Amino acid sequence: MAKKKLIALCTNNDDDIYCFRLELLKAIRDAGYSLLISCPYGPKFEVLAEEGLKKGTDFIYDNPDIDRRGTNVLKDIDLATHYYYLLKRFRPAVVLTYTAKPNVYAGLAAKLLGIPVIANLTGWGSVIMQKGIKKFIAMTLFKIAFRNASCLMFQNATNLRLAQKNGMVRGKYMLIPGSGVALDRFTFQLYPKGGDGEYGPKVVFNYIGRILHDKGVDDYIEAAKRIRSTHPNTEFNMLGFIEPTEMHYEKELMKLEEEGIVYYRGSQKDVRPWVQRSHCIIHPSTYGEGMSNVLLENAASGRPIITTDNPGCREAVDDYKSGYIYHGGDVDELVTKIEMFLNMPNKERAEMGERGRLKMEREFDRKIVIRAYLKMIAYLTSGMR
Repeated sequence: MAKKKLIALCTNNDDDIYCFRLELLKAIRDAGYSLLISCPYGPKFEVLAEEGLKKGTDFIYDNPDIDRRGTNVLKDIDLATHYYYLLKRFRPAVVLTYTAKPNVYAGLAAKLLGIPVIANLTGWGSVIMQKGIKKFIAMTLFKIAFRNASCLMFQNATNLRLAQKNGMVRGKYMLIPGSGVALDRFTFQLYPKGGDGEYGPKVVFNYIGRILHDKGVDDYIEAAKRIRSTHPNTEFNMLGFIEPTEMHYEKELMKLEEEGIVYYRGSQKDVRPWVQRSHCIIHPSTYGEGMSNVLLENAASGRPIITTDNPGCREAVDDYKSGYIYHGGDVDELVTKIEMFLNMPNKERAEMGERGRLKMEREFDRKIVIRAYLKMIAYLTSGMR
């Protein structure tokens, strides 16, 4: 029997594996390939096992040391060396890379070893906000890595154009609908009752994502303060882990909870129960997004969206139909859009959510992304390239 071809996947966080790549990994396995996953260990690996992907049984596991937001050159050299020896040992047929450092360092290691790479630009992250020498170095590393990729996957057209402008695109590339949304995991949920008066069910807003300045958490908090002062029958939640560089938010969130303004719900193993009880997702990001999966998952669940005109956010909503778009960083406009939502009859809010679900089915089904990957993997492993 012929030995199965090995496909390696390199990323920087277990959330990325479970939330965005689970169905892809299963599809690659079911297509007859074996798997190598390189990703720092986290609790979502236990959930992977519950979903039928177990370490040592369904995939080879590698636990790299990645300082995701750090700029220590020696640590980055260690990471690049780690990837080189990992890929040299297992010699995968194709390497899939996601997130900044795996894209750069695993991509370069694979190139040195002559292994095809499919790189996915999941967003520029904080790089796009930087200036001077830091931005120059980061963009140069992206350029070197991406120009050597066998195929580049872009999650929004703005990122594609920027990569082309900076000379990063030399070979094959695809524009895909983000990571897509698993429609059978994020099923349509009946819309909850809700009013904006003094009595009756509260109108519940969620922020779901990393607690990070560039994700707009300060704008969300300020908007919550203003809305709660005029609409006390509202609830503002925040779900997600606090980045190690942003731990100053911990005390602030505790104080806000004591005041009944914002409730910090921590990092959740499964966000779906929180989505189900909500009326709207607010995603105030000015971050260098690829495509916001938080928005896709909430829309697939039938929840309206309020988000920025930031690339990777605006594509997920039809303005005034499945939610509202405002200019990122403009808290006054954000508050105005929240008030418009609160002044809307609950039946119309529910209809917004229904239109969002239909948009996800038409444009963002994860099966679209899986087909694109399987097609490219088949091409790169066929010997025809």
